Formats: sequence, C-alpha cells, structure tokens
Amino acid sequence: MNILVKSAKTGRFICRPDTSWERENNDFYVSEAIDSLFWSPILFTRIVKAGKGVGEKFAGRYHESFGFGLLLYVGNFLPDMAAASCADHTSVIPFPLYNDIVLETPENEYTLEADSRVIYRRLTGDAVEGMSAKLALDKALCQCTSLTSVRIGDILAVELQEPRLLERVEGQTVTKINANFCDNSIFDFKIIY
Repeated sequence: MNILVKSAKTGRFICRPDTSWERENNDFYVSEAIDSLFWSPILFTRIVKAGKGVGEKFAGRYHESFGFGLLLYVGNFLPDMAAASCADHTSVIPFPLYNDIVLETPENEYTLEADSRVIYRRLTGDAVEGMSAKLALDKALCQCTSLTSVRIGDILAVELQEPRLLERVEGQTVTKINANFCDNSIFDFKIIY
C-alpha cells in the first residue's frame, strides 16, 4: 500500500511509506532525532481500482470516497520532502471515509486544532488549487498515474497548504491535536516531546 501525496509547495508527488500511516489515534512520541515538526492538512481518497495513465474522464472510477487528515514532517530534514516524510506514524489518515457526495455540500466544515485553538479551517465548498475538491482529487490522480501505477488500497492525498511549523508552548511537553468534520471527531491524539 502506498501513500501518494501531492505537495502544495511544488505540485510534485512523493510516496510516504505505509509505516507512516497512523489510523488509530495513537499518541506520537517525538524522538531526540527530531528537532521540530511541520504539519499540513490534507484531502485524501482511497483507490478502489488499479490503473496507470488514468484520463480525467475516467478518474471518478478509481475513487469513491474521501476524508480529511494531517501530515507531519520532520523539520530537520526539510526542504527534502521525501526524507521529512519517512517517520513512522506521521500520516494521520482516519477511516471510515465519506462518500464523494458529501463534497457537494459546500458548508461542511473541517477544523484542525492544536491545544484547543483552531489552526486550520476549511469548508467543502472552498476551492482546492482553484477547483472543486472532487476535481482536485481527479486531477491529482491523473497527474500521479502519468508516472506511476496505483493499486487498490493506495491512498492519494492532496496537501491543502504548504507545511507549517507546529508551534510549541515553551515548557510544555504535550501538544493535543484533534480534528472534526461534519461535527464528528475524526482524530484526536497527543504529540509528546
């Protein structure tokens, strides 16, 4: 299983290892090798049909559900996005997913909080790269499959903003991260320093 990510900064794709996938709300323990963490919210989909060189007209056949998540990057390896993406449990990709039809309700809201303060908010009607969220996923799939094959179960993610430094309160050893979509909690975990 691959986690294919379209970078908001470069528009290029990186592949995160499956060991980076966190889906069970486990706390993230920051090792001494990590000097800082950066974060980026994502819109993602699960691939339901294998393919390569997928055309835009057929992209909708390759995914049928979506979700919002969070990617963490190891700061001391940036700007090398591939190296910064390799740490275990840094791809927060929660399941179950939502049907694509939910993207058509523009007022559904995704919020991301750190220590009870909102650090990111978006509505499903907000444009992604100047287009609808569904179209952004379709275009990302076409771009990605022009270079590599996708398999059933792969995750395709689109960063919704460039990675930003995860601010820490001085002297604090825990940062609580949680997210909500459609008034439902989709993940809730602690980053422990």
